[in-house]
Amino acid sequence: MWPIALCIGTFVIIRIIHWGYSWRNPKCNGKLPPGSMGLPLLGETLQFFAPNTSSDIPPFIKERMERYGPIFRTNLVGRPVVVSTDPDLNYFIFQQEGQLFQSWYPDTFTEIFGQQNVGSLHGFMYKYLKNMVLNLFGPESLKKMLPEVECATCRNLNRWSCQDTVELKEATARMIFDLTAKKLISYEQDKSSENLRENFVAFIQGLISFPLDIPGTAYHKCLQGRKKAMSMLKNMLKERQAMPRKKQSDFFDYVIEELKKEGTILTEAIALDLMFVLLFASFETTSLAITLAMKFLSDHPLVLKKLTEEHEAILEKREIVDSELTWKEYKSMTFTFQFINETVRLANIVPGIFRKALREIQFKGYTIPAGWAVMVCPPAVHLNPAKYEDPLAFNPWRWEVG
Repeated sequence: MWPIALCIGTFVIIRIIHWGYSWRNPKCNGKLPPGSMGLPLLGETLQFFAPNTSSDIPPFIKERMERYGPIFRTNLVGRPVVVSTDPDLNYFIFQQEGQLFQSWYPDTFTEIFGQQNVGSLHGFMYKYLKNMVLNLFGPESLKKMLPEVECATCRNLNRWSCQDTVELKEATARMIFDLTAKKLISYEQDKSSENLRENFVAFIQGLISFPLDIPGTAYHKCLQGRKKAMSMLKNMLKERQAMPRKKQSDFFDYVIEELKKEGTILTEAIALDLMFVLLFASFETTSLAITLAMKFLSDHPLVLKKLTEEHEAILEKREIVDSELTWKEYKSMTFTFQFINETVRLANIVPGIFRKALREIQFKGYTIPAGWAVMVCPPAVHLNPAKYEDPLAFNPWRWEVG
């Protein structure tokens, strides 16, 4: 009995050791980028999701750049990933989109944003949805939206001016969500019995968290927020389909017309996932950038002075000072655009862009195996001292042309 138990125990130990070795040393026909695959199953997921308050490159990326160089390997949520902070590889990845690489995100991302979200689709369907979005947010549509955006902004600024304090991130997020929701689905909080935005807030609070779907965890609250928001959107779509409008007035109307077309490739599931992503992306990322912009203005009086001068010069040229902002005036805001570019550069709202290698790829002596994920790291580019002098400094003048 004991010899049999000993043999079984030895076999199990050998298998575990072999499995651990295989995990840390993945098979490859060439030379893998340097790095660590972390713990079995977990990889380096915990380190990747660890919160930080640094305005620099995230510690997870920076520490590994210093240790391994601009291209390294890791493992996130059980998936082997090559991380690129190399400008040449980043350019190559985007240049070969659809040929050598395709859009890809971890399973947890798909679970959060939906199986049919625009980031998980490829080829013709991706281009089709992209054109749909441009129909709403393209230059011509933005021109038409400008008076509406100005009106909403002035209305909110007037209300905030009567308050003792304003929690800027929350206030701007609410303003942008209300504006976007009205444009997309004609949703107005004051006229609805359900609070759509509350579900998005619950969703966002658990978005960047360890993917553990257990009641009480941030990730579970995130999934519940999405579930409730999607239920509301689905009900709104059904109501609109039951009582269609004679004239298109929002994105829902456009979607319904597309769904009615014979032979359409659009489905309700894809349309609802797209709606969810648009609502999320429009208000959360923009409100973060606006909040950071206000901080930069308070910290840099010379920038505020220059910005004020530019806008006062526009007002002085008007025949009627209180007239609406025109597209020509908007396009003439040279320093404003420099200020926005610098804010977005330092905000680094998107920490990583994921792609999947469609076949084995050789680059700078390294091999990226077919099927591996590749993560382009925008912060490493935006804060690269070889590209931007004193990269952590806020300097809108660096964007001057000529």
